[in-house]
Amino acid sequence: MNSSLVLIWSVTAATTLLQAGNGLLQALMPLRMQAEGLSITAIGLVAAAYGLGFSTGCFIAPAFIRHVGHIRAFASLAAVASVVVLAMTQAHSTGAWMILRGLTGVTFACIFTLTDGWISARATSSHRGRILSIYMICTKVTLMISPLGIGLGDIRTDGLFMAVSAGLILSLLPIAATTTKEPPPPQGVKIDVRGLFAAAPSAVVGSFVVGLVNGPVIAITPVFGVSIGLSQEVAAALLVALQGGSLVMQWPLGWLSDRADRRIVIAALAAGTSVVSLAILLASYMSAQTTVIWLFAAWGGLALCIYSICVAHACDIVDPGRIISTIGTLLFSWAVGVTIGPLLGAAAMELLGPQGLFIYSAFASLGLAAFIAVRILQVQRPRAKGGFVEVAPTSSAASVVTSRTEAAADQNVASAVVREETSS
Repeated sequence: MNSSLVLIWSVTAATTLLQAGNGLLQALMPLRMQAEGLSITAIGLVAAAYGLGFSTGCFIAPAFIRHVGHIRAFASLAAVASVVVLAMTQAHSTGAWMILRGLTGVTFACIFTLTDGWISARATSSHRGRILSIYMICTKVTLMISPLGIGLGDIRTDGLFMAVSAGLILSLLPIAATTTKEPPPPQGVKIDVRGLFAAAPSAVVGSFVVGLVNGPVIAITPVFGVSIGLSQEVAAALLVALQGGSLVMQWPLGWLSDRADRRIVIAALAAGTSVVSLAILLASYMSAQTTVIWLFAAWGGLALCIYSICVAHACDIVDPGRIISTIGTLLFSWAVGVTIGPLLGAAAMELLGPQGLFIYSAFASLGLAAFIAVRILQVQRPRAKGGFVEVAPTSSAASVVTSRTEAAADQNVASAVVREETSS
């Protein structure tokens, strides 16, 4: 265990620094665009560009990493991402923001594919779960806290963008200093939406709706907060609440899903997300600031946990040899949703005001709950076959932790790589 920790410390440290910049950027970008007079629709288009870029990066990452190796790939991608963030200080049109945000999507997808695969390949079956837990906790806590940095500068100046860029550049240091042997080069992942939908429609539709809902909420939350009268700092803290709720609820929900039909858990989470969305709507009309923050934590604890259970549900059903393809297909479904979702969420805000975001969230989540309820009535499933481990929609490299058995996981380690709110 200790030797493995030494082997993966550099990747964990690098990803933590990267997520520190990424988390601050998530809060900074929509507030900066709003301050420059961009409409909600324009901000939604920029968020959609990120989803499109991210899905593109998932497909090109394996070939790029095979060509130059893990260390060179990380160094070049982090450098490009840093330059793109600096270029954002000169972006003054919707088109420029879309291009730059799309590029960050490509680079982050490639980086997360690389780091997920590296961690998974270096962790052995005897302690894979613990190693991945350390990695996920470090990066998730950093992603949760970093939006608070919005209070350390002025969104109208370039200082905060420079801080994001610095975090990305600093992530190069642990990778450059590593003496760890690079893992085997990743292979591509076959996407089979039709085949997986035939086997596990609840997982495919669930992943798609997660992208539809979580994508716009995470991307537009700071603008929502400012629009209902919160300060910029408190609006950024809503992102902290989202991630904090997810962090707290991930394990108990996973424990529950291991002991029941996972579809029931997914349907309950979707229905709960719909109810909490309406509660946020009511609290925002009442200007109940503290209540809004707690409700955002509840929303994150429900909505941001659905994807992991969708992955576990699909992996319960498919053969172990199809797990890599299954993860890639679910990631693709999520990516399509996260590309479309910000456009729909922004349109709802334009038509109905800032509260339209959570009216949209409520109806989309309720639709998912209804779909899965119908599936439960139509088809009986046996209880879960394997253990649950948190999986963020970031990379199919994470498929090694959702395998039904450690043997299946070990079989897929060498070939597992490709990568979703924070989102998620």
